[in-house]
Amino acid sequence: MRMKIAKTFLNNTMKIALSLLLGGAILYWMYRDFDFSSISDVLLHKTNWMWMLLSLPFGVLAQMFRGWRWKQTLEPVGEHPRTSVCVNSIFLSYAVSLIIPRIGEFARCGVLHRYDRVSFPKALGTVVTERAIDTLVVIVLTGLTFVFQIPLFREFFSETGTTFSGFFGRFTATGYLVTLICVLAIGVLAWWLLQRLEIYNKVKTTLRGLWQGVISLKDVRSKWLFCLFTLGIWGSYFLHYYLTFFCFDATSGLGITCALVTFTIGSIAVIVPTPNGAGPWHFAVKTMLILYGVAETDALYFVLIVHTIQTLLVIVLGIYAWARLSFLKRKQM
Repeated sequence: MRMKIAKTFLNNTMKIALSLLLGGAILYWMYRDFDFSSISDVLLHKTNWMWMLLSLPFGVLAQMFRGWRWKQTLEPVGEHPRTSVCVNSIFLSYAVSLIIPRIGEFARCGVLHRYDRVSFPKALGTVVTERAIDTLVVIVLTGLTFVFQIPLFREFFSETGTTFSGFFGRFTATGYLVTLICVLAIGVLAWWLLQRLEIYNKVKTTLRGLWQGVISLKDVRSKWLFCLFTLGIWGSYFLHYYLTFFCFDATSGLGITCALVTFTIGSIAVIVPTPNGAGPWHFAVKTMLILYGVAETDALYFVLIVHTIQTLLVIVLGIYAWARLSFLKRKQM
């Protein structure tokens, strides 16, 4: 028994360490020659903080929509947690995922079980449902973005004389290596999830709970409301990101189409298991901004400042949720 516990602890420690190492390695490579002393000048004199402040409420709203939608998906499986618990569990889940990537999905189910006696397997099943829907949204968004941006890319390459081979020729060997590592990390994550799911399905009661969660979508009280919440989540995420374009001169004139492309690419990049997508998100968004003509230094400023501010918001919301839940009375069995 002790050997099993020790092995589990070692495996989990290795996963966390590799995740942090991957994110840290990508960030180090990107900022290895960066002049960090210039950041203070950019923050104080070259950043429009009004737009940054306007973007923050949408970051909060996106997580609130997710909490409201989760409460709705739990109702068909006979679970009725309080709205405040659902929302605060989402706040907390994003914050703890900064420490241990992907642990937030389990953490929020644990919060509902602890405070509102919600069945953990059922809650986890609805999380699987939610993630399936969000994955579908990202796929659709990616497809539409690619189709609508083909003329723009053609015009860009025609006016600048740039070719795909010429653009990718700007990548160094390290750049290709970082891309390869990100792809491999996604593959390893997918393999690990499949392995865990296979083990989980051996438990009959857990399988039943997962299945109830997966099929719960067809029984939601209002499918239109579910769709509205889903649009609210992704619309808020986009505005949370897009409004930051107006904070900097280098990105303020790029337009909503560039924001949509970089937002989509960034959403795919965060699949790589690092804290809040740190590293892969920076690399993906910076690369796309350069494609749109932003100078590399300005692109580095943008991704560093925007990601840092948005991560700080996640931390603040997590602290608020922890404090709020600490004073919340638990439901009795």
